[in-house]
Amino acid sequence: MEVIYKDVKDKMDKTLIGLKSELSRLRTGRATPALLDGVKVEYYGSLTPINQVANVSVPDPKLIVIQPWDQSAIAAIEKAIIKSDLGLNPQSDGKIIRVPIPALTDERRKELVKLVKKFGEDSKVSVRNIRRQANETLKADEKSKKVSEDDSRKGQEQIQKHTDDYISQIDKILEAKEKEILGS
Repeated sequence: MEVIYKDVKDKMDKTLIGLKSELSRLRTGRATPALLDGVKVEYYGSLTPINQVANVSVPDPKLIVIQPWDQSAIAAIEKAIIKSDLGLNPQSDGKIIRVPIPALTDERRKELVKLVKKFGEDSKVSVRNIRRQANETLKADEKSKKVSEDDSRKGQEQIQKHTDDYISQIDKILEAKEKEILGS
């Protein structure tokens, strides 16, 4: 049964990490290097993350500065940012790229909050599916007499506690992101 608990915890941890990763890519009106994590640059024939071809820094909350290690990559980086659907407009002086972060409109904030809630709901569904799979495994083990009925019930209760804990963590993450979006 310890194997089942470890598997449940690992899968639920991955769900939480995935949610945090998705949320970090949302533009909230504040500059952050994570905003460009999903942007890939056409560099020497392959798609490469921006942070692998340039230094990405945030000198102030409304500006991202990108300093390419190879000056020939500037045009490709600008093109990748424009094509990324982040609504950003990079400006280059030939050596560095400045990406001003425009303020969010109220309408865009509401869209982002809906998107945050969707990501959260998807994560909760994933956690519940992990619980369901673990419970099915326990019931199958009980049927095949690998575990007793009492152990199976205790295991299911333990898995439910894990599920409740992770759903609570997801709710806290979502609440913080909503405040960030609506408050910035």
